[in-house]
Amino acid sequence: MTDFFKYTCTHQEGKARAGTFTTPHGNIETPMFMPVGTQATVKTLTPHHLHDLGAQIILSNTYHLYLRPGSDIVAELGGLHQFMNWNKPILTDSGGFQVFSLSDTRKICENGVLFKSHIDGSSHELTPEKSIAVQEDLGADIIMAFDECAPPYDKAYNQKAMQRTHRWAERCLNAKKRSDQALFGIVQGGVFPDLREQSAKTIVNMDFPGYGIGGLSVGETKEEMNAMLEVVNEVLPQNKPRYLMGVGSPEDLIHGVLRGVDMFDCVLPTRLARHHNAMIPTGRINLKNNQFARDANPIDDVCECYTCQNFTRAYLRHLITAKESLSSTLISIHNLQFLITLMKQSRLAILDNRFQQFANEFLETYKGK
Repeated sequence: MTDFFKYTCTHQEGKARAGTFTTPHGNIETPMFMPVGTQATVKTLTPHHLHDLGAQIILSNTYHLYLRPGSDIVAELGGLHQFMNWNKPILTDSGGFQVFSLSDTRKICENGVLFKSHIDGSSHELTPEKSIAVQEDLGADIIMAFDECAPPYDKAYNQKAMQRTHRWAERCLNAKKRSDQALFGIVQGGVFPDLREQSAKTIVNMDFPGYGIGGLSVGETKEEMNAMLEVVNEVLPQNKPRYLMGVGSPEDLIHGVLRGVDMFDCVLPTRLARHHNAMIPTGRINLKNNQFARDANPIDDVCECYTCQNFTRAYLRHLITAKESLSSTLISIHNLQFLITLMKQSRLAILDNRFQQFANEFLETYKGK
């Protein structure tokens, strides 16, 4: 494992960390944001777009690729990197969050989860062993342990789900065969500090090469999420990367970095783009609004993305009202550039010992939802 994966904390300011994580497909500089390519594609974008944006790593979804086209087909065609023509690092989630979100069509037991496909209604069972086998077929650089994501406020249920997550983590470790993949454990525990601390200590004792922080941004307040990050990152080791799963609002990224998080992912930037929303330093704008019909400015005057360098708000509004799919592509390019650049700026600020100032200025200006 140490031949392929190593995390080095280059510099720390307070709890904020600038580091490097080495993988078989290249180094990842942290803190960083991962675009989400659920079905082996980041919606509306090509790998060339992602390279131009400076994306260092992308995430793909185990649940979706297991159902379609099938992990065996991906393996037969050379693994995800070759299948989707992406030569940089890839992370696959375990499929757990998607399965547990199918609350009406799944049943949880100690062995795993029985569920019905959202595609054709066929029955399947996903277990820790099956999740690892599928992820080994897919061939990502970083794979995730199979866990149970529980509703945040039910303490009794969170305790049971957390304990099951720990048992499943051990089974994932035992099932893993490939040495060229880093298996990350996942911390659970809802909004309960004692459960989060217990979970972090238990998962750390299993000595994973990295750690996911799961079960956040699922209905709790931002204050509760940040409080849980502080509890967890007091326990997680300094020499391993920390990954806050499924979080992508700009203000949440900044708060996460302030509390020691290294890695983030979310569908938010491309989902917002498909609903005509663009991220700018002061918040969001909806480019479908009539006020942009004659606006000759780019989305953001200081943004260096392809969209802002070449197109006006008026043109983007025209594409939206004409129902042209290019609008989603161009706004997705901008939104992903916004988050990737935000993390690059955060890294530079940490290295210069000015991240607290950078964070304060950003949070004072950005009025997110």
